[in-house]
Amino acid sequence: MNAEISDNALDSLLDEGELSLEADAAEEEAAAPAAPAPQQSLSFFGKIPVRVTLEVASVEIPLKDLMEADVNSVIVLDKLAGEPLDVKVNGALFAKAEVVVMNGNYGLRIVELCGASLSDLTA
Repeated sequence: MNAEISDNALDSLLDEGELSLEADAAEEEAAAPAAPAPQQSLSFFGKIPVRVTLEVASVEIPLKDLMEADVNSVIVLDKLAGEPLDVKVNGALFAKAEVVVMNGNYGLRIVELCGASLSDLTA
């Protein structure tokens, strides 16, 4: 059964207060408690590979100086010996660390986390 209602009849019902779209919506919002956001498992993200690099130091030099470098050249970097090194994940700073040797392999001992968020770490 299809009952059609004219625009004038609908306006009339709204004006008379018999139909109130705003009141119904407000009542529904007040009656229904805010549903908590669904907890998403982050285990999926644990399988995404990321590139972890250790940056010892860096320096900006003129290209001319670099072109003149040879086998015995020394380029002075911007970190002091013994200072923690930068650990970067996909190019974003993640932590400060020191180099350790474990079972003959180099490793990193994290000494400070830099508070990078997940969005900073995505490429």
